[in-house]
Parts: sequence; structure tokens; C-alpha cells
Amino acid sequence: MMKNMKRDNSPSRMQSQTQIKPKLKLFDVSMAVVSLVIGIGIFRTPAIIASDTGTPGLFFGAWTLGAIISLVGAMIFAEIGSRRPQAGGYYKIVSECYHPAFAFMINYVGLLMTTGAGFAAVALMGAEYIVPLIPYSGFQTPAGIKWFSVLMVSGLFLINYAGVKMGAMVVNVLTVIKIVTILTFVVLAFWSGNGAASVAKINLPAETSIFAALGMGMIAVFYTFGGYQNTMNLGSDVKKPKRNMPWGIVSGMLIVTFLYLSINFGYYKLLGINGIAKSPLIAADMASIIFGQAGSNVISLVIFISVLGFLNITMMQGARIYHAMAEDKILPPVFKKVNSKTQVQEFTLLFITVLTTSFIVFQGTFERILNMVMVNDGIILAITASSIFFLRYGKMTDKSFDGFKLPLFPVLPAIYILFLLMISVSAFIKDPVSGLVSMALLAAGYPLYLLLRRLVK
Repeated sequence: MMKNMKRDNSPSRMQSQTQIKPKLKLFDVSMAVVSLVIGIGIFRTPAIIASDTGTPGLFFGAWTLGAIISLVGAMIFAEIGSRRPQAGGYYKIVSECYHPAFAFMINYVGLLMTTGAGFAAVALMGAEYIVPLIPYSGFQTPAGIKWFSVLMVSGLFLINYAGVKMGAMVVNVLTVIKIVTILTFVVLAFWSGNGAASVAKINLPAETSIFAALGMGMIAVFYTFGGYQNTMNLGSDVKKPKRNMPWGIVSGMLIVTFLYLSINFGYYKLLGINGIAKSPLIAADMASIIFGQAGSNVISLVIFISVLGFLNITMMQGARIYHAMAEDKILPPVFKKVNSKTQVQEFTLLFITVLTTSFIVFQGTFERILNMVMVNDGIILAITASSIFFLRYGKMTDKSFDGFKLPLFPVLPAIYILFLLMISVSAFIKDPVSGLVSMALLAAGYPLYLLLRRLVK
């Protein structure tokens, strides 16, 4: 059935891409990558990784291996993004290489989790950290936290409604603050170290092998490094994409890698491997050691800034996926309408805001979606990354392309794809129920695609 469906390559479809005029420069792309990757993960996942790996060697081995594989992935998506700088590029490339139905399936799950429950959950977490610092007591209740979250998302809506460049400026400011703050924590951690790092290891179950421990730890590592691939969705917003997309993605990931490895050494210096494993709120414990009683206030502000940056860039790139789907006539045309002056999809931005606030009001808790996300994410990233073979060898190959090309091709993409599939298997083994739910959500995308194709004209 999928083979018999005709793709829409009409002039109007191709012309709609030209509605978006590039506004983002190299620095904007680099800061977008940092903000997409550094959300709340680095303040939460080290405890999970330490518990899974058990020893300092495996703990840092998992982080180092994850950094290397993620840098390879960044280079793969840098080449794909510079070859296909399109609005909603993450959807477009799968649609072109495989089929629009398959592209819809893998993107609707991401939109559902990211701009729905996941987006709302992160907003709620940011609110929970910051409301204790606000003098107004009305926010310091469960209902108050919800309404503060709604105000926060509404504020981001107004910032992005003012224009793509305004949204990018806010991302840049918040990301620079985030980078400086993490570096400050690292320096103070080494200066304040109390010898806790001498604790050797955690006693794991006797049947747990080194490879199994490393594999379990890699699930959370890769989750924490994820997000760089979504920069592709801003492809049509980037000036000189052949140059700025690859350099922006790679430089952004190098910054993230340095920050992640540095702060984990800081965690280890202060708390040791046992201390990390027993600290689900590890950043708060680290701040308490460094700053004393004022530490919780400091880390609350840091996490709130990190959350704001993540939500802002997620809102920006998420809108472009809706644009791509509307171009393929899966969503109504209003989703691709762009304000020629501000370059904003005004209706889409409003839709994302209403969707998020609805989840905030009716959901009200932070969902544990790590394994559910990683089962699908590994598979989806592997499929999207495989498009590089189509762009290098298939009918879509542009032999005149003189932009960035991934070195050691095809060895590096093959290793990356194999690694992603291993992560998916490890996540499924760790939590089969979440894995099955995740796969069911993915499969449900196909009948939904058929329904939308019938309804949208």
C-alpha cells in the first residue's frame, strides 16, 4: 500500500520552502546544539549511570564512549543537514529516502513526546526548582506550580512569536549563561574536593558482566547526549548552510562533550562513585558541598536557566517539523503558513503552546520516559542516519556537492548505526513494558497517517 501512494512534488509544495528566509548564523547554530543537548539530563542521569556501571573505570568509559559515538553522529547529521538544509529536515530526509508514511510515523512519536507530555514535564520540573525562590506563596503549591509553568511557556511563546531571530538571541544568552555556570561548578568542584573519590566501586550483582554493565550505563549516557540531530529541522533558517550547519553542529557537540566530561569529573571528585550512585539530584548535592545551605538555591537557578533554554529551542525547531508535514499534505496548510517579516509559523507556535499547556494542566507530573524514549530513539536515529548512504550512493546523490563530508565513510556510519541498535536492545531488555508501549505508539502512526492523508486536502 505504501508503494502505491504518490508523493506530492507539485510546484506549490516546492515553493513553500522559499517562504522561510535564513536568519541564523554559525554562532546561533552552535548555541542551538548546546541548548538542545544540555537540558536536565546531566543534572539527573549520572546517578543512573553510576548505579549501572559500578566502577569509576566503567562510569567514565561509558561517558567517553558515548561522547565519541555522539561526535560521530553529529558529523553524520552535519553532512545530511548541509546537503538537505530544509525546514523540518529530520522529517524531510526520511520522507525522501524511504517514504512519507514512515517519516510521519517516526516524527509524530517525537512530537507527541517532545512538544506534548515531555515538553510539559520539563516545564513543570523547571517550575518546581524556581518557585521556592519566588516571594509570592501562591506559586508554592501543586496548582501554583502548574500555573507558573503555564506562564513560563506563554512567555516563551511571546518571545518566539516576536521572530526567529529574537528566539535565537534568547537561546544564545541562556546557553552562554549555562556554559559559564557549568564551568564555574567544575572549577569549584576541583578546588573543594574532599577525597570522596577514593571509594573504589559499587557491588553489582555477581551475574552482571562488564559488557552488560557498560551497555546498561550507555542508555542514560546516550539519552543525555541526544538532541543534536534536531538541529536539522532549522535547516532553512540557517545562512550559508553548507558551511554553518556542519561547523555549528560539530562545534556545539565539542562544547557539550567538554562540559559533560568535566562536570562528571567534578561530581566524582566531590562524591566518589558511591556518592554519585546515591544522588539522584546530584547537582543539588554538589552545590550543597560547594556553597553550603545556599547551594540548593544556586542549583535551582541553574536548572531553571537550562530548562528555559531547552524549551525555547525545542519550540523553535518543533514548529519546522509541523511545516514539513503540512508541505506533504499530512497536516492542514495553516501549519506551514509563515509570517514573511518575523519568519514565524504563528498558528503552529500557538498550537504548540496550547498543546503544552493542556498537558501541564491535565498531566501535572514528571513522566519517567527514559527507556520508552530510547527504544524508539535508537531505531529512529539509526534509520535517519542511514540516509547518508542514499545521499552518497543512491539516486539522490549530488555529485557536485562540495560541502562537509564525513571522514572514514562508510565505516563510521556503520559503527554508529550498529551502536544505536544495541542501545535500543539494551533499553528494551532493561524495561520491556516501556519498550512495547513505545513500539505500539510507533506502529499506531501508520493508520493515523492514512487517516490524515484522507482528511487533509
